[in-house]
Amino acid sequence: MGILEGKKILITGVLTEASIAYSAARLAQEQGAEVILSSFGRMLPITTKIAERLPKPVKVIELDATNKEHLDGLAAKIKAEIGNIDGLVHAIAFAPQTALGGNFLETEWSDVSTAVEVSAYSLKSITTACLPVLNNPSSVVGLTFDATVSWPVYDWMGVAKAAFESTSRYLAKYLGPKGIRVNLISAGPLRTTAAKGIPGFATMEEVWADRAPLGWDLTDTEAAAKGLVALLSDWFPATTGEMIHVDGGLHSTGA
Repeated sequence: MGILEGKKILITGVLTEASIAYSAARLAQEQGAEVILSSFGRMLPITTKIAERLPKPVKVIELDATNKEHLDGLAAKIKAEIGNIDGLVHAIAFAPQTALGGNFLETEWSDVSTAVEVSAYSLKSITTACLPVLNNPSSVVGLTFDATVSWPVYDWMGVAKAAFESTSRYLAKYLGPKGIRVNLISAGPLRTTAAKGIPGFATMEEVWADRAPLGWDLTDTEAAAKGLVALLSDWFPATTGEMIHVDGGLHSTGA
């Protein structure tokens, strides 16, 4: 019996087989969960096609995290497709190119606000939209890139991730009485679609190659996905507001 046996999980952000979200969906199914995915716009047919490669068939629902109509109808849509859910994986992030790659001092607020809304506020908006169908107990897990320090070229996405991490802690505070745990996985750099959109991302890859005590495979999304699955399970019943590093141990070293 898998550690997610009988659980129902909504997973956002499945774009390619190289994404952490895809690995999480596959592992969740292998561990006994029933999974439903979300996507939107031009990515919807791509997610639907990628979903066919999962071990078991899944439904893909449309969800734009910045669309109030989508959010207002999310709980009803989930209920109709899968019933109440036991977990949610937030794997959504976006920043305009002007907010990345060394443009920090020049980025306009309109682009910063987009990064913050999609990459940080969406954790609150999706989670609260799901409240009518989130069981007690249940688990919300998100993906971050440790924003307690600055990183080269990450710029306003780093600021958005800092807001994301703070949002997770406040959600943990307010949703704890409902039996909902909120935690994050901070993964090391991976060659995902999102990473390829960050100019100069290779500079961060070099840091991990030199300094991660356990080493770091830039193409292996399974380690981070296993962390997500573990937090979705009942094996962390008293853990909330936490950020767990799955980064080869780099966060623990000074040099």
